[in-house]
Amino acid sequence: MIGRMWSVVLVLLLLAAPDLSAHGVSAADRAFMERGGLMAFLYLGAKHMVTGYDHLLFLVGVIFFLYRLKDVGTYVTLFAVGHSVTLLFGVLSGVHVNAYLVDAVIGLSVVYKGLDNLGAFRRWFSVQPNTRAAVLIFGFVHGFGLATKLQDFALPRPGLVAKIVAFNVGVEIGQFLALGAILIAMAYWRRTAAFERQAFVSNVVLMTCGFVLFGYQMSGYVLE
Repeated sequence: MIGRMWSVVLVLLLLAAPDLSAHGVSAADRAFMERGGLMAFLYLGAKHMVTGYDHLLFLVGVIFFLYRLKDVGTYVTLFAVGHSVTLLFGVLSGVHVNAYLVDAVIGLSVVYKGLDNLGAFRRWFSVQPNTRAAVLIFGFVHGFGLATKLQDFALPRPGLVAKIVAFNVGVEIGQFLALGAILIAMAYWRRTAAFERQAFVSNVVLMTCGFVLFGYQMSGYVLE
């Protein structure tokens, strides 16, 4: 049951992708951020992670076959470090990267985890990418994806460093909350007899979601 529900969730995310922007921020949240203080940035950072389906898809892929909390902590920490470094660097340095291209690579990060979980790299190319390095590198990309959106805001320079740090702390709080819910669902699902069969299908759907995200963002880049 959990496996089927999980696959349905992934399919819904896949179908919703063309109508969503992976790092989109509503007008209300944008105004709130431009006028708000540290707590506003903390709140919106957490909200971004909890509702950021591209981040959540990648995290699901990362922890899919991790059974020990120590391993989960290692990989999630690598992702958090990568995400934090480029978020802070991108906003504070003013380095601009095309948002569509960054989000397209984020889609490919989801494809990568789906393929990796299916053992495709070993089967097709007789190689196994360094999974820890890959998670860290894609963490850098995810952080740049958010930075490209924040760069469009009219954020006042006074106190900007503290606000961006608060936003990043909120992102990590949101990641912790989302990860907790995912781990509870995964732990229950893994105890079912159908997990192995449903795991294959779920990772195929996960990979497909990544391809759709990639195609959607590349279409936006070409049309723009």
